[in-house]
Amino acid sequence: MVLSSILMSSCENDQEPILPMPTLENVEVGLNNNEIGIIGRDFHVNADIIAGDKIDLVKVKMLPIEGENYTSPWKFELTWEQYKGAKNTNLHKHFTIPEDAVEGRYDFIIVIQDENGTTLEEKRAINIYAPENLPVDPKLTEFTVSARGESFKVLYILSKGGYRDPISLEYGNFQVGIDKGEVLDAAATVGGIKGEGKLYVLLINKKHNHRPESIDAIDFTKAMVVDVFEHKNLEQTERWSHINFEREGFPIISRLKIGAEKDNNSPIPATISGLKEWESGDYYVGTIYHNSTYNMTIFHYVGVEVNMDL
Repeated sequence: MVLSSILMSSCENDQEPILPMPTLENVEVGLNNNEIGIIGRDFHVNADIIAGDKIDLVKVKMLPIEGENYTSPWKFELTWEQYKGAKNTNLHKHFTIPEDAVEGRYDFIIVIQDENGTTLEEKRAINIYAPENLPVDPKLTEFTVSARGESFKVLYILSKGGYRDPISLEYGNFQVGIDKGEVLDAAATVGGIKGEGKLYVLLINKKHNHRPESIDAIDFTKAMVVDVFEHKNLEQTERWSHINFEREGFPIISRLKIGAEKDNNSPIPATISGLKEWESGDYYVGTIYHNSTYNMTIFHYVGVEVNMDL
């Protein structure tokens, strides 16, 4: 009886210990979590990682799905070792879908290897398209940021045409500051769209480290709304701009006075206070467009300097 108890105890002690597994939360695959990849263009992945012990490495894989048809074999793998040794981290990466990628439906797998020997795999299905085969292909064709006061200053212009700097006669990023009392002008033009969509123009103090890449990710306690506009039942167009529409009978450009008490959020303007309180420093001016009909998002940010010491 004593010998049997000793043997049982010995067997129990020989069992492999159960090791804690890493976990993933807040997983996003594709811009705005749309699970779409576009050949030759930016792709987004985000996840909050908690290691079982410590992270060894993180990688993603795109693998063909059994039963799917492809014009030629293709797979992809990308590894990041900079997270090694961390207990937890936020994985937020942008990378380009390779030019040799083949259209089709793929398994997108996030792999977390732990230093304790455990491995976690999170799988999503994604669709990879060539740009010419997208149902819609939103592109920011123009984005102009200016300052209006006693003079007119171009802060930034992304455009193939339109306004040029009156002195240099060049297009480009002029990075001029804007002062208290001047009006921030912003104009965005999006092409390659149809259906329903929404566009925001934002002003955000860089100290908040907040640069949202989707409308759902906007923290309105940190972001001032320069303008917001929607389109509904839009026919296919290569050029749509909120400044082409009329609001209450007047053509509009997105404008926000530096030092204003309220922003231009809709339907209710928000008071500019708390985290958004005006101060001198570096800011982002950004635009985010989301097409809700086809779940496609684009965004663009530029830096401007705000001077409140007047």
